[in-house]
Amino acid sequence: MDLLHTQLSNIQQRLAFVAVEPIDWKLGVQGFSWAVTLFETYLLLRQYPLYSKTEPPHVLASHFDGDTFKKSQNYGKDKAKFALVSGLLKQCLDSLLLQFGFYAWSWSAAGRLLALAGYGSEYEILQSIVFVFVLYFLSTIPTLPLSIYGTFVVEEKHGFNKMTPELFVLDLFKGWTLAVVLGSPFLAAFLYIFKWAGDRFVPWLMAFMITFQLSMVIIYPLVIQPMFNKLSPLAPGDLRSRIESLASRLKFPLKHLYEIDGSKRSSHSNAYFFGLPWSKHIVIFDTLIQQSKPEEVEAVLAHELGHWYYLHPTKMLLVSQLHIFTILALFPAFLHAPAVLTAFDFSKEVAAVPPTIVAFTLFQMILTPLEAFVAIGMNAVSRHFEYEADKFACELEDKLQSEDMKDISDRLGRALITLHVKNLSTVWVDWMYSAYHHSHPTLTERLRGLETYKAQLEKKKL
Repeated sequence: MDLLHTQLSNIQQRLAFVAVEPIDWKLGVQGFSWAVTLFETYLLLRQYPLYSKTEPPHVLASHFDGDTFKKSQNYGKDKAKFALVSGLLKQCLDSLLLQFGFYAWSWSAAGRLLALAGYGSEYEILQSIVFVFVLYFLSTIPTLPLSIYGTFVVEEKHGFNKMTPELFVLDLFKGWTLAVVLGSPFLAAFLYIFKWAGDRFVPWLMAFMITFQLSMVIIYPLVIQPMFNKLSPLAPGDLRSRIESLASRLKFPLKHLYEIDGSKRSSHSNAYFFGLPWSKHIVIFDTLIQQSKPEEVEAVLAHELGHWYYLHPTKMLLVSQLHIFTILALFPAFLHAPAVLTAFDFSKEVAAVPPTIVAFTLFQMILTPLEAFVAIGMNAVSRHFEYEADKFACELEDKLQSEDMKDISDRLGRALITLHVKNLSTVWVDWMYSAYHHSHPTLTERLRGLETYKAQLEKKKL
């Protein structure tokens, strides 16, 4: 532990300039955030011309009729235009809030609200919680029209929205309620650790964060998910038998197999698993069951079980912990830097002893360009895992010594194509746009991968 603290102290010494150098942090954040937004705009402009193509890639030509492909292109074009406009509007809003001292005003407003309840500035953790929710609610409300437009205009136009205005409002209030109920104790514990551990907070916060993440694995399906969707046991039949048999042969610790009413809100489809290492739950969207044959859904689940087999969720958790550790290791230099707060319009009285939550919020804003690169790296890792899971599914015939898995790669390919066709997913994708935005390989990339794995297996048999 002492070695860790020594290394962290060395990092702080290298970052000592943060507290003393007269840096215009606000200008830097404005510049970096606009640079990221303009780069994302550039990527959209690279992608947009591909929506004017009149034919799908050759490998998909037999799976898209002319009308479906045209619908797919129009859907992609509308989503791109909406993303372009909404991205620029959100950036303008963020820039205005930053320029005119919204964060400093929110801290003062939180203090005034607490004063009305009889609490003074010595209740920093309580004021910090109020500050976060003032920021959250006041920055969310201006973007509500964009959410409404995206749901009830863009998605509605192309036949995917199943949400009513009443359900939209109900979901909104449920989300806000959950933010308060779960966010308040989380923030209180998070900030208490800073106060309790002092400058040695990093390992303790790491332990707290991973404990919280693992707790959410249990809490989410039992408490949060049922607030928004109904989970029902998958009905007996061919599909259930196939999945239970596959899970048993792979020794996947399946405890529950659910169907979820995803069609309540959208026509899009998906399947996933969650749970603790010894108790897993598989969830299949009703839309996936309606759109695909049982043997194709089985192939999709074989891919998902590939993620479990190769410990992909665990590996992603470790990567995310490394990311969190890096952020926490850099943060102390900004925690003890009054000049950073004054650069964002906080009064000298507040900046003299920087509130932890304020310093952390500003620190995250300063990290904006770094986070963009991290996102690209995480997408690259995720795409690698997707290829591995596809390969796992293709190798099931050999792994299980089972003839009924002989055509699994063909079934998975058909399932992926069906999902793309039914969801009107984009099939022409710019490589740079994909690298930045997509956590999964494109459809054509995955189909090529499946053909490669299939050929390798055939060669292995010779």
